Amino acid sequence: MKLLVAVAMVLSLPAGAARADNENCRKSREYLLGTPGGDQSLTPQGYNDLFKICIATSAMPNVKEAYMLRDGGIAVIPKQDSVSATASTLAQFCDAYPHGVLRFITRKEKLSIRSVTDVARMSSTSSTPCKKIKGLS
Repeated sequence: MKLLVAVAMVLSLPAGAARADNENCRKSREYLLGTPGGDQSLTPQGYNDLFKICIATSAMPNVKEAYMLRDGGIAVIPKQDSVSATASTLAQFCDAYPHGVLRFITRKEKLSIRSVTDVARMSSTSSTPCKKIKGLS
């Protein structure tokens, strides 16, 4: 019986981690869809589509946390903050979403983030869009 409980606990760990990763996507979507006054860059359906991209992005190997941004980009906190790890994550994201924008949150920015809404209000305009990276203009 103890072995059965131990196996169940081990099998539930990855699912729990995936739910935690998706939590930031869900919270940022709730904030963006609940923002009154037309402060939205996308339609509600656009944010729902972005939510699916956010969830898939949160499952990428080097992504610690993923968030939806008001302007339609995805922000991530990487697990490894090296040039090669960042380049690999960006290549993987752009291959999957050639019209997307991925914004990496810097260590300095992480210090000023108090909630998911702080991230959702960030802009992705300083990030190079995947269209430009892939030469799709």
